Amino acid sequence: LFEANRVFAFSNLAALVNYAATFSVAFLLSLYLQYIKGMSSGEAGLILVVQPVLQAICSPLSGRLSDRVEPRVLASSGMGLTVLGLGLLIFLDRNTSLTYVSASLALLGVGFGLFSSPNMNAIMGSVESRHYGIASGSVATMRLLGQMLSMTVTAMTFAMLLGHGDIDPSRYDAFLRSVRICFSASAFFCFVGIWFSLSRGTLHHGRLG
Repeated sequence: LFEANRVFAFSNLAALVNYAATFSVAFLLSLYLQYIKGMSSGEAGLILVVQPVLQAICSPLSGRLSDRVEPRVLASSGMGLTVLGLGLLIFLDRNTSLTYVSASLALLGVGFGLFSSPNMNAIMGSVESRHYGIASGSVATMRLLGQMLSMTVTAMTFAMLLGHGDIDPSRYDAFLRSVRICFSASAFFCFVGIWFSLSRGTLHHGRLG
């Protein structure tokens, strides 16, 4: 399937890149909100919930729309919004407002909502029904690989800039540099992923049924 089916292969690669770019966002922002902004874990959670709520709203709508509009168009648009959201987070500092953080999360939520359902539609719609199990398993594999890659980059960045010490006030500047580097890498990953998404080919005129 990966060798002979361009839509299937590139849609899976787009999923891999998207998860690699976005999985660490909640982890990084939870630390930022608690250490730099002095918020409790509950208060930080209320800010972070902006992303999944908007994703939950947008995903069903984009999924239905992808039955009429090419999934690569919708998914690529979603990845573009995700790049924009990640790009905004590169500029986090001690004085960044919560409105700015919430707006960035809103972009990420809408972007992921536009990406996820159409991309899954493209993957499942590009294979015959007898391959649905393989297709579903491949998506799960891409998701887990992307999540591991995302956290690996984060852990390596923290290890290089923060070492093994706690995140205390004397290390806040190093922590912020680490966060900005991680978001820069994530934005780059996602920007590259747009190419895979756009290059996957046409689904609706080549559906195998």
